[in-house]
Parts: sequence; C-alpha cells; structure tokens
Amino acid sequence: MSTAVRTTAPPTSGTGVRATARITAAPDGRGGTALPLLAGDGPLALRRTRGTGSAAHVTIVGAMCAPLGGDRLAIDAAVEAGARLRVGSAAATVALPGRTAQPASYDVRLTVGEGAEACWLPEPLISARGSDLRMTTRIDLAATARLVFREEQVLGRWGESTGRLTTRLTVRRGGRLLLDQELCYGPGAPGWDGGAVLGGHRAVGQLLVVDPAFADSPPQRRLLGGTAIVSPLAGPALLVTALAPDALRLRNLLNEAAAETAILTD
Repeated sequence: MSTAVRTTAPPTSGTGVRATARITAAPDGRGGTALPLLAGDGPLALRRTRGTGSAAHVTIVGAMCAPLGGDRLAIDAAVEAGARLRVGSAAATVALPGRTAQPASYDVRLTVGEGAEACWLPEPLISARGSDLRMTTRIDLAATARLVFREEQVLGRWGESTGRLTTRLTVRRGGRLLLDQELCYGPGAPGWDGGAVLGGHRAVGQLLVVDPAFADSPPQRRLLGGTAIVSPLAGPALLVTALAPDALRLRNLLNEAAAETAILTD
C-alpha cells in the first residue's frame, strides 16, 4: 500500500489561515503499518520518518509561523484496526499574536480502531505574550485500542509573560466518556497562577495512557518529584499531571513517569 503525500497552500482570509492536515494509518499486510493518506496543509507539513518496530512514524513540521491570531488549524488522524501510528513534531509550536484580535484555534481529532495503537508525542506548545489560542483534542478509541498521549504547555518564552491559552481534552473509549477536561491560563483566566492551579510554575503537562492490560493490573496513585502525580482513571487508563518551572524539567518528570510504568515515549 503506497503513501500519498500532499501539501497544499493554505486558504487565507482577513481573519487568518485555514488548514487541515490528514493522516490515515492502516496495516500493510506484512506485519507493519502503511500510510495510505498523509496530507499536509498550509503550515502543517507531514513527513514519514524512519523508526523501529511495526509502527508508522510521522513528524509534523512547521512550514510557516503558526498559529497566529485568527488562524484555524486542524489535524485529522485515523488509525485503522490493527495498525500502529506514532506522531511527533520537529520542534515546539509557538502561538503568536496576529494581525487580528481574534483567537487562533488548533484542533486535533484522532480515532483509533480495534487492536490498534496510537502514540501522540509532540514537542511543547509555547504560549507567547499577546497570543490567544484555543486548542481542542478529541480522541475516540475502540475498546481494545491502546493510546499514549502527551501534551506540554510552556507559558511564555524566556523572560516574558504568557499569552492566553485554553485547552480541552476529550477522550472516549468504546463509545463511553473516559476523560473530559478543560484548562485555561493567562490574561483573563481567573486564578490560573494561584496555589490551586499552577502556583507560579510556567510549564504544565500531562501523559495519558489507555491500555487494556490495565484492566488486570491497574496503576497505583503516587507522587513524583513533588509536582507530578500519577492517577488511575475509571477505566484501563492512567493520567500523569505535572508542573515544572521550565520545559526541560517538565519533560523529565513525564519521562520518569513513563519509565516507571514501562511506557515508550522518547
């Protein structure tokens, strides 16, 4: 099965860029995974990269500065039954202010079929001063699917204050809701920097793992490094939530949690 790679110029308007990249992963009939659809769009260039094992590896490459104010970006990814997909990014994504005061949006929609596996491991999202980004991630898993999902946010570049960042993560497994959470940071968000939320930290992230094997051996709740917690969910899943002063410490905390639970990340 061949891979169709396509990148198109983004449609634009007075309110920003509109772009949707698409990925489909399917078994190749030889024990590996093919990419019958790999279509970049606008600032979202997609590249198949080398990797080990039976998974197809895809790297998101920023083809232009984005997201800017008013941009509407999206990635649609489907992992068909029995396939394995691993998605990363070449560099951090920086949300920047644009010509318009309208917020930018970045939507990820991921479906994972029976017996399939998806590892979604991008580099951090940086919320630059003056930016306003609303990011949503919707994941639909079959009952026997496996997921490793990491997201990291850095609030402001070095020495600057943060922009406004709103994120929502919704995960369904077998048609039933597993996790639905919304977080908001930056100007206009009440209490975001107080002791009940970030407590002065500027990097926040989480690692979500859904694995049918947890049904027989559920993970245990525990603290890591004083600012990270591993929490079992009501389903065969665990959620690691971490705070840190910077991106490096945040990644180390999430990697520590991954190593303790034998999760493959970096």
